[in-house]
Amino acid sequence: MHIFMTSASGRIALFFMLLIYFPSASFGQDEKKERKGEFYFSWGYNTEWYTNCNVYVSQPSLGNEYTLENVQAHDHRGWDEGLFTKQLTIPQYNYRFGYFFNKEKGLGVEINFDHTKYIISDQQVHITGKINSGETNMLVNFNGDNGFYYYLNNGANFLLFNFVKRWNWVKSKNHNERIKVDLLGKAGVGPVIPHVENSFFGQANEPHFQLGGWNVGIEAALRATFYKYVYLEYTNKLDYAHYSGLRIYEGTASQAFGTYEMILNLGITFPVGKRAEEVKK
Repeated sequence: MHIFMTSASGRIALFFMLLIYFPSASFGQDEKKERKGEFYFSWGYNTEWYTNCNVYVSQPSLGNEYTLENVQAHDHRGWDEGLFTKQLTIPQYNYRFGYFFNKEKGLGVEINFDHTKYIISDQQVHITGKINSGETNMLVNFNGDNGFYYYLNNGANFLLFNFVKRWNWVKSKNHNERIKVDLLGKAGVGPVIPHVENSFFGQANEPHFQLGGWNVGIEAALRATFYKYVYLEYTNKLDYAHYSGLRIYEGTASQAFGTYEMILNLGITFPVGKRAEEVKK
């Protein structure tokens, strides 16, 4: 597996090097006719910080209806633990598919996915509500040894359908456009697709993926494009996610939290669609 991943990453690196350093003759075609659309795809990695939140637990058959109050959560980056020694989809990754339908005005749409990990562990948690149909108000040591854990560790998984606006900032004056820098703003809404794994009072659920609510997000990105086709994009993102109906042992859980993300992506972009009319000299 290690040999396969190394060779695959080597081929990807070689591909991008060829695009950057040996642009083909087609890259330098007469610009009299420019295509009206532009497609792009990127892949990269992220890190997150989460707001504290309440987790509401409902287990009617057990007589439980309680709240874990003001819990803290953290991410698990993974990419800082030897990125090319494991599958590329194990660390916190993200991808973007986008299309500028109006290049002149910088207007586009985008499918935007973030594989983010959300982990509640190793803290004292205040629990209030009903347990076994009786009122409770207690502090518990929330850790695996004590029968408690709560992971969206195979992904809190934010999926957004974004509207995109691009502003041209810096552009080289030579024919090949060796480098240009753009600012992008993005905003969207979509579902969350979490992987739910947890245990409360020693009662664990069956880990699973599910549709688990919705999220909204906004991004501000700085994109540097080299030789028209290869780009590096750095993004700051704010997201608000509301999770509901998360299946746990004999019941469901719900919560809502905010996220601040930093993202770095490597991508390719190329023109598509009909060609614009020739520019008159």
